[in-house]
Amino acid sequence: MATVIRSKISNKLSNAATTVTNKSQAKVSGMFARLGFQAATDEEGLGFAACDDLDYDHRQGLQMDILKTEEMGGEGGGETGVEGDSHYQRDGTGPPPSASKDGGLCSELGSPDKPKITAWEAGWNVTNAIQGMFVLGLPYAILHGGYLGLFLIIFAAVVCCYTGKILIACLYEENEDGQLVRVRDSYVDIANACCAPRFPALGGHVVNVAQIIELVMTCILYVVVSGNLMYNSFPNFPVSQRSWAIIATVALLPCAFLKNLKAVSKFSLLCTLAHFIINILVIAYCLSRARDWAWDKVKFYIDVKKFPISIGIIVFSYTSQIFLPSLEGNMQKPSEFHCMMNWTHIAACILKGLFALVAYLTWADETKEVITDNLPSSIRAVVNLFLVSKALLSYPLPFFAAVEVLEKTFFQDGARAVFPDCYGGDGRLKSWGLSLRCALVVFTMFMAIYVPHFALLMGLTGSLTGAGLCFLLPSLFHLKLLWRKLLWHQVFFDVAIFVIGGICSISGFIHSVEGLIEAYKYNLAD
Repeated sequence: MATVIRSKISNKLSNAATTVTNKSQAKVSGMFARLGFQAATDEEGLGFAACDDLDYDHRQGLQMDILKTEEMGGEGGGETGVEGDSHYQRDGTGPPPSASKDGGLCSELGSPDKPKITAWEAGWNVTNAIQGMFVLGLPYAILHGGYLGLFLIIFAAVVCCYTGKILIACLYEENEDGQLVRVRDSYVDIANACCAPRFPALGGHVVNVAQIIELVMTCILYVVVSGNLMYNSFPNFPVSQRSWAIIATVALLPCAFLKNLKAVSKFSLLCTLAHFIINILVIAYCLSRARDWAWDKVKFYIDVKKFPISIGIIVFSYTSQIFLPSLEGNMQKPSEFHCMMNWTHIAACILKGLFALVAYLTWADETKEVITDNLPSSIRAVVNLFLVSKALLSYPLPFFAAVEVLEKTFFQDGARAVFPDCYGGDGRLKSWGLSLRCALVVFTMFMAIYVPHFALLMGLTGSLTGAGLCFLLPSLFHLKLLWRKLLWHQVFFDVAIFVIGGICSISGFIHSVEGLIEAYKYNLAD
């Protein structure tokens, strides 16, 4: 009884203190307004008030937990409150944030049952995303961009590192104590917060559409590159590239039965190590021909028509923003996120630049869209078989993520779901739900058959969704949510990135579509 009375008295005192604080803040705001400083708008004031209400409710919940613990006879309730309050610290390891609205893969990664990861483990995940198979298309970007292409590899690394950091900054707000609170959990939550209150779900729909397009296009690229590599590895076989793509799709049909990623996660490390070995083999072969390097072929002029496609290729090779919010939320020390982003992107920039330059110097104007196609036939088959294995084992990850987003958006969104739930009461996937998954695999096959152009598809995806998710949206969201806290140089960077990203996105998209039309019209080979 004494505890309950003590709690009520503390609540009244805290409410009185909050009222006095609000009045003093109003006086200070009025004084600054008379001095010429801009005051917060009504909409911003409501937003901060909502954050304060959420913070107050959270603290009240902690107090009720303490009371329940004491009533059960425990004296350790105070320690529980302290641990729960550490959620407000940037380095805290307290209770995880609430489940993300978009659910799916991000909520699985951010589940409280999952162990926290170190900065090195987080860096390994980012490295897997930005050092994947699509590095094989970078020498083709140097072919049409020369030294400017090398500069763009460095520039894209710097910009993507910066936008990844500001995207994570949009997850946080300050509470009344001046401490950072993680009030958002995902890219979709950030987008919805920017479009509120008039269109609270519009931003999430835009991000979901961009995610689905990028994930499905990634799956298509894996099928395209598998068919391309097999065809060039065994040119004497009476099997066309399209037929190899169909064979690869047959091997990928079991992906429709995936319930989680445990079945394929055990192969991720092996795939990554194999890819690094392949890169080393390619670079070693190029170094063996260093005497024949064509330095005179690397020039400062650009192919105006094809260089925008190269921009999309470079941007697409750095895309990792989709899963950064869930990754940062899963880190043991979120304060190490910035350092992790720095060294991963510096390493990626150095490795990509060296790989692209060395490969281009070796083959110069004969550089192909997939650089391993330039290797001698004696080692090409072995290297390409490793790459095909990696492509097939990498396909389930974007496929499963795309399925999760589609199912959450159209089949599992409660009363707002467009279609009935594709899972039965026992949690098993219904037959028609399985058919839709198989249809998605077959769709990627048809796209790979009718548009078998790796570099053009990669440039189109990078220009359409890569630039949007990596350049445009993070800078726009950062300006919208943290405008009043940004310094002038931060505003300048955000606006510059948005403008440059928009120009590159539009030009790259137009030229990629023109390239695809031309290739389809004249039936050009890769």
